[in-house]
Amino acid sequence: MTAKPTVYYLRHGETDWNVGGRLQGRRDIPLNARGRGQAIHCGEILRDLFARDGRDPANLDYVSSPLGRATETMELARTELGLPASGYALDERLAELSFGDWEGFTIKQLHEHDPVHISQREHDKWHFVPPGGESYKMVSARMAQWHASLTRDTVATAHGGTARGLMAHLGIAKPAAAPLLDIAQGVVYVFQGDKMTRYA
Repeated sequence: MTAKPTVYYLRHGETDWNVGGRLQGRRDIPLNARGRGQAIHCGEILRDLFARDGRDPANLDYVSSPLGRATETMELARTELGLPASGYALDERLAELSFGDWEGFTIKQLHEHDPVHISQREHDKWHFVPPGGESYKMVSARMAQWHASLTRDTVATAHGGTARGLMAHLGIAKPAAAPLLDIAQGVVYVFQGDKMTRYA
């Protein structure tokens, strides 16, 4: 069996909604100043990793979620690598898990406004579908499709939810545990086969 390409995975940098604990999902919230710094830091980490491994950054594929916080992270990281900011693809499958009607709310607010659904979510985050949204199981299925489509080593900028879906698909985390994992900003996650290494 041919080894799958290596994925260098970046969660987008911080946004003001991250700071406020608001569910972003598909809302297009821009990076804040700290988030831009985290994106640049990811570019520095990638530059060091590629130099260590004797790799030319131009010989990888680059793909981003279409949401602005991910594309800005990609552009800042690529600039740090000495590449043109715009030379990357977009893939809808990398868009964040949709929280549907819940987007813009904090979990605390939802405990007050929608206690029944929040209780169901806490019981089984993997299968739970927010009103008008999607489950982690659904996200993992599209991340599996995306991962299967890769033809060479790839730098991807996306989201916490998509990272958790990919980790479950690759067997790095059990489905029930994957939604509980903390996916940090300003960190590069390297996926090789069924192994993941974190560089901060």
